[in-house]
Order: sequence, then structure tokens, then C-alpha cells
Amino acid sequence: MSIATIDPTNGQVLKTFDEMTDQQLEAALARAADGFAQLRSTGFAERARWMTAAADLLDAERDAVARMMTTEMGKTYASAKAEVSKCAAACRYYAAHAEGFLADEPADAAAVGATRAYGRYQPMGPVLAVMPWNFPLWQVLRFAAPALMAGNVGLLKHASNVPQTALYLDELFRRAGFPVGAFQTLLIGSAKIDQVLADPRVRAATLTGSEGAGRSIGASAGRYLKKTVLELGGSDPFVVMPSADIERAAEVATVARCQNNGQSCIAAKRFIVHTDVYDEFADAFVTRMAALTVGDPMEDGTDIGPLATERGRAEVAEQVRDAADKGASVLCGGRRPDRAGWWYPPTVVADLTPEMRMYAEEVFGPVAGLYRVSSYEEAITLANGTNYGLGSNAWTRDPAEQERFVTDLAAGLVFINGMTTSYPELPFGGVRNSGYGRELSAQGIREFCDLKAVWVGEGSAGAGAGAGSHSE
Repeated sequence: MSIATIDPTNGQVLKTFDEMTDQQLEAALARAADGFAQLRSTGFAERARWMTAAADLLDAERDAVARMMTTEMGKTYASAKAEVSKCAAACRYYAAHAEGFLADEPADAAAVGATRAYGRYQPMGPVLAVMPWNFPLWQVLRFAAPALMAGNVGLLKHASNVPQTALYLDELFRRAGFPVGAFQTLLIGSAKIDQVLADPRVRAATLTGSEGAGRSIGASAGRYLKKTVLELGGSDPFVVMPSADIERAAEVATVARCQNNGQSCIAAKRFIVHTDVYDEFADAFVTRMAALTVGDPMEDGTDIGPLATERGRAEVAEQVRDAADKGASVLCGGRRPDRAGWWYPPTVVADLTPEMRMYAEEVFGPVAGLYRVSSYEEAITLANGTNYGLGSNAWTRDPAEQERFVTDLAAGLVFINGMTTSYPELPFGGVRNSGYGRELSAQGIREFCDLKAVWVGEGSAGAGAGAGSHSE
């Protein structure tokens, strides 16, 4: 297995790293157990100080961290800087709200014959996080910030092509003041994930990645009775109805498809447009897609950098070729440039049919599938006609139609007249083959907590539930 930074603009190997030995892995697991014993005994106020310090470090080091991410996986420097800032904001969000999210939950004491009754959230222990390369900082921080604020500790198995980002994260929380072992990066290959999950000191796992990776982690965790949260792939619909602001929809569609060089689980991928406005939308969308600048991701004027891996670029190119060979229309792009690096142009493909791979598969690059429908019912059937169910977009100014989309779209996120994104304030996760469990918001911090029922009878002294802070 290769753990290396490979520049996606030219394919050159910049730095390689050795995988952990079994002895080093054992030492890390021992530190995690010791770190959990220390962290769970601290209070929310102390953790909040440390988490705020982590946010301050991210802000102070934003430009350098952004350059590192761009070098490792090719996202534009501007988007990388925004990612670092978003991570700092999430750290501050959980520093401010964790105690309230995990406050004791009063129950009806009289109904259960108690003087006091409530639920208490307590941390589970070390949590293994298996994370992808596409948002190498944000994917980790949106797990780590709530997990650490809850009193858990993190073990990060990051993607093998972003090792420098992974090692930065290994030091971030220690530098911010968290106990040694509270968060560690494990430089290991996928073959050792089962070994880590089997260890009794590890209590849970979270994964963001492919459907296949989710099945593997879920199966392993099931054998060992470990809690999991899985955020898997998506083939998100972007539905445009006749009442929509077509120009605005086309503008947002371009960003929604090509954000992060098209490598986002919640990027819009299937553009489902009512026939009454299809031609207008298609013209505006294709024009905008074709006008995007593909180039050096460090340059200010670049819209799209290279794809992160050679294998990923090859897969995207093959999906487009398969569609074209079977009769689809390539309205722009579709040709891999003859240059070093893993580039692929913004591409729009229409006239897709079920026998084409693009019809059912997620395309992880700046490639949009364009579909024409004649009714709301046909739009919903097509939008839900996939095994995935992560994000979704619907564009309509009809209030009744908006409500129907909210109810009918089979997805964990529904955005009306806007681009699907993630916010610390909103729960994030999918349905069906896009996974289960939730990150972010109050739900995200509670995923890796045990909820303990507390019943107190007569003769017990002390204040009622929620009267003061508790260590967990």
C-alpha cells in the first residue's frame, strides 16, 4: 500500500510515508484509551476552551493548510481556504453548543413512580473515523469537533493520498490543549481497519466514503457489535420546474455540479428539467459549464483543478465514453485533455437511458447528466429512481409544489431553490444506500453518546435533572 502525496496537476510523487507497524498501532490504541480516561473527566467549559483554541489555530494557519490541501488533492486554493474557515466555525459552534445539546433530558417522574427521572448522555469511548480525500479537513472536523466535545476520543484513518493533511490533524487538537491521545492519525491501510475495529478499546466507527466501503465497515462493526455512522455516495437530483427562476437555477446548477472539481457526495449530478423550460435551462447551463476555466488550482481565476487521482479520472472518462457510445449526446466537454496530470473538463451529457452507466451510477467529477420530464410525477419518479438518497435540490416558486418535494424526495437533505451544502446547524446524512446516522447539529454529537436512563426514588438528596453541568 502506498501512503503518499502525489501532485494531481502532474502526477509527480512529492512525499511518501511509512505505514504504522503493529507495535506503533498498539501504542496508539493504548494512548487512545488513556486519553479517553482523561478527557471524559473534564468538563464542557474546559473542552470548549481547547476547541476554541483549535479554531484559532485553523484561522491563523489557514493559508498554509489550504496550500497543503490543494497540493494533495487538487481543489482550488480559494475553496481550500474556505474549507479551513468552515472547520474553524464548526469548532466554535460545538464549543458553544455541546453542553446544551447533551444536557440531561427530564422525563415524567410521576409517571414512572420516581421523584426524579431523566436521560443522561455520556461518551462511548475511542471512535474510529475512516475519512475520504475530497474534503480532507472538513470531513474530519465535522466528526471530530462534536466527538471531542462530547468527551470521546478520535482515531483517524484518512485516505492514503492526503497524508500531510492527516498528520496536521494529528497534531491540531494536542496543540490546542486536549490530552495526549484525544485525537490521533493512524497511518494504516484499509487491510488493518478490521483489526482496529476488533479491538475492545474501540467502541464505534464512522465512515464517509463509497457504498462498498460502507458495506465493509458495517459488516466488520456488526461482527464486533460496534456502533456505526455511515455517509456514503450520492447521485443527487436537481429538479427544475416551470415556475423556477431559470437563470438563477442554471447559475447555481453550475456551482452545484462543479464544486470541489465535481468531487462531492452532495454535488448535484442529475439535472431533471420540466419540458416547458428544458431548452431555456439547457442553453444557460451548457453555456455556463463550457465557460468555466480549468487550470492551475493555485491561480485566482481557476474554476476547476485536476481530479484527485488517476484512477478517479479514468472512471469518469469511462462513464462518459460509455454513455456516448450508447447514443447519449455530449453537449460540452467530454474529452480528456492530452497533458500531464488528472484533468477533466466540465461536461454535460443528455439523452441518457437506463442501459448507460451514468444513468444509475454516481459520477465523481465535473460531469452533469441532463434529463427532460413532462410532469411533477415523472420528475419525482426519476429523482427517486436510484439506490442513493443523500442530497437533493428542487427549483420551484410554487409553495404547494415546494411542500410536495420536501415530502416526496427520498433524500436525507432537501434544498428548495438553493444549493445543497452542509451546515453545523443542520443534521447531515443519507437514506437508502447513501448510509445511515447523522453528523452535525444536535443529532451529530449524540450519535456517539450512550443515553442512560436515570430513575431516582424517595429519600434521595440532590438537585433535579439538568440543575448543573456534569463531567460528560
